[in-house]
Formats: sequence, C-alpha cells, structure tokens
Amino acid sequence: MDDSTPSRDHLVDTNEAARRMGLKPNTLAKARVYGGAGSCPWVRLGRAVRYRVADIERYLAANGKTSTADY
Repeated sequence: MDDSTPSRDHLVDTNEAARRMGLKPNTLAKARVYGGAGSCPWVRLGRAVRYRVADIERYLAANGKTSTADY
C-alpha cells in the first residue's frame, strides 16, 4: 500500500468524511448533535473531530438499500 492510500484506521476530517459518504459537512455536524441520518461514529482529538475510514465504510455498508421498500 502506498502513502496515498489511507488505511482503514486512518482518520479523516469532517469534509473528507462527508465527501466519502455523499453528504454535506453540515449534515455530519448536525448528526453529531442530534443523531439520525449521517450519524457515523466519530472521534474528538482536542477541538478536532475525525472519522475513522473503517467506521465510514461500516456505516455505508450497514445503511445500503436495494429497494424503496427497505425504508
């Protein structure tokens, strides 16, 4: 694996997490406060908020839908 490929334990900021999830950064910020859509586990490091790549992948896998009947 080269340095440009993040490991699954790699931490990304809110903007990168939102990009990977197809959401706006503000949606993740609200989800941290209220829960709900986009509520993915996150880590606080001082004042910085970070998301683990593995948690993002797990969230996306768990919330995938194949039909509108899944809602």
